[in-house]
Amino acid sequence: MHKILKKLFSRAFFITISVLMQIFWMVLLFYVLGQQYRLFSALIEIVCIIAVLWIVNKRINPAYKLAWTILILALPILGAAVYALFGQSRLAAQVEESFSTAAFKSRDILPEKPEDRAALAAMDPQMNKQSLYLRDYAGFPVYRSTGTCYFPEGEKLYRSMMEALLDAKRFIFLEYFIIDNGQMWQSILDILEQKAKEGLDVRVVYDDVGCVNTLPANFYKELRARGIRCEVFNPFRPIVSVVFNNRDHRKIMVIDGHTGFTGGINLADEYINKKVRFGHWKDTGVMLRGEAVWNFTVMFLQMWSVLTGDYAELEDPWRFRPVPEDTGRAAFADDGFVQPYSDTPLDHETVGENVYLNMINQAKHYVYIFTPYLIIDNEMMTALCLASKNGVDVRIVTPGIPDKRMIFMLSRSYYAQLIDSGVRIFEYEPGFLHAKSFVCDDETASVGTVNLDYRSLYLHFECGVWMYRSSAVAQVKADVEDTLEHSREVTAAEVHGASLGVRLLQSLLRLLAPML
Repeated sequence: MHKILKKLFSRAFFITISVLMQIFWMVLLFYVLGQQYRLFSALIEIVCIIAVLWIVNKRINPAYKLAWTILILALPILGAAVYALFGQSRLAAQVEESFSTAAFKSRDILPEKPEDRAALAAMDPQMNKQSLYLRDYAGFPVYRSTGTCYFPEGEKLYRSMMEALLDAKRFIFLEYFIIDNGQMWQSILDILEQKAKEGLDVRVVYDDVGCVNTLPANFYKELRARGIRCEVFNPFRPIVSVVFNNRDHRKIMVIDGHTGFTGGINLADEYINKKVRFGHWKDTGVMLRGEAVWNFTVMFLQMWSVLTGDYAELEDPWRFRPVPEDTGRAAFADDGFVQPYSDTPLDHETVGENVYLNMINQAKHYVYIFTPYLIIDNEMMTALCLASKNGVDVRIVTPGIPDKRMIFMLSRSYYAQLIDSGVRIFEYEPGFLHAKSFVCDDETASVGTVNLDYRSLYLHFECGVWMYRSSAVAQVKADVEDTLEHSREVTAAEVHGASLGVRLLQSLLRLLAPML
């Protein structure tokens, strides 16, 4: 009863009810006008046809086009209204312009060492091409002088985070999708507040939708009162808007410019298993120490400049570079090639998906994948199936206990085609797997925030780290092999033996997949 009352009086509940009521009255108004005035009804039909033609000619995923086209043609008034509110993967024009300005001002502060590029090109021309794609289309260069450490669970990452935060001497940057009051966040907050009192530049960015159930609406004021500079990404207001879709799903921690963290782990207790939700929470992350952290520093400064409207730090960001005094004058480790990257929904480049596709398409021996959601488009399905048919050992690990049952059922709808093509799928039996990790051929790996679903690949701001011949690559592989021992392989008989009702529901969910 307490949980029900808590949900009924939560900020998320009131916002949801408010938005639904606004949509209801909007649709009702259009319906009444259409019934009363034939001219208005004809106008609605014309608008719907124009909307469909516009969607069909957009440079977006075909499945996305199909889903919205069917909805608009089947339910013209409701479909058009819902598409106007939720179908456009874009922020307000002013915000888009701000991100463009930030990217433009960053172009000269992300220099690439010619010797690093030459070394990668000489070592492996094919891997060099993958790296060049990230440099040219995401805007972030590759580095050598960077140590990597992979964490197979949130608890270990958390301990390293705490150690790094306590050692901070100049600045701390945090950008997270979810922050929730609990042991993890409170311990981090205590350090942030103390460091701010010591005079460090401490900043926090959080996504308002990600925190709608976990933080009060004015939480940023509390942080500012503690001396912590704070900005909120895309504040969620109870007014129908076209900007609901685009969220800041990134997880970034940067300390003094030389140490950075990313991965699937948010700042909430379930990620370190201090709070039990959906069994054991399996997540992963990576720590970088060295020159490649500069990419994460710039990512954060780009977001900060957009939210504050102040681009001065992008024009003169060099005070955020690491200094010898912070690192004990020790040289950074040369641990293969490391390339942190960011993905934005504001261009026509699906960087996160293309990183994965490049790894799959270039694989010679194996590709192992962790993903909490398996909601893939035709391009990803084709790549996975073709790799398997070409003799590549393709294995995908998904949760054994879902966090969202409907999404879990949708994920399972993709199993049959993959398994029939030879892809092996495993479900992590102890609980929920939230990791987003790829590893390929003992040579490359990617660890970050990018899920295999439409929202992550097309609508959210995301980030990750591409690594080639780094020590973390072997660590990711070892983690997959260990996780497989605690996972159950899904069989062809199982997926083909689903009941008719389940298959019908999955078919409907597949149609709506780009909207979920």
